[in-house]
Amino acid sequence: MLSVLALAGCVSAPQPPQVPANLQPPAGQTFVMEALASGVQIYDCAAKADGSGPGWVFKAPEATLADQRSNPLGKHYAGPTWEAPDGSKVVGEVKARAPSPTPETAIPWLLLAAKSNSGSGVFATVRSIQRLNTGGGVEPAEPCTTEKLGQQARVAYTAAYYFYR
Repeated sequence: MLSVLALAGCVSAPQPPQVPANLQPPAGQTFVMEALASGVQIYDCAAKADGSGPGWVFKAPEATLADQRSNPLGKHYAGPTWEAPDGSKVVGEVKARAPSPTPETAIPWLLLAAKSNSGSGVFATVRSIQRLNTGGGVEPAEPCTTEKLGQQARVAYTAAYYFYR
């Protein structure tokens, strides 16, 4: 009976889904935790760097993080940064991307590497982060025009983040 309960516990633990090879964390890293994000992707209407006129430019995410039971796990914001209630943080940089299964309505899936860590809590030893199972967050469909320069759009999104050490 005890082995059945142990097996049931393993089955219910969050596990990262299968992803394209380029989104796999480096060999030797182990899965730490899953955090479900709910928030917005922020875009600014600004002049394009290439001089071709105005366009939507990604600025930052702004989201809360929770486990599968809706218990708070922290927040996600510009950097990109993930911060836990224990004060630990990880700042990432994109290493690889792949289109979501619904690229017209959901932002890409990503593999990020830790650029810096701080604190002594849950995010202090994170080395890789996957952004998967995205919903929403794509650039606004409404055009960014000269009349709208300086305006900001906050587009709702959800994602699952998987952390590895």
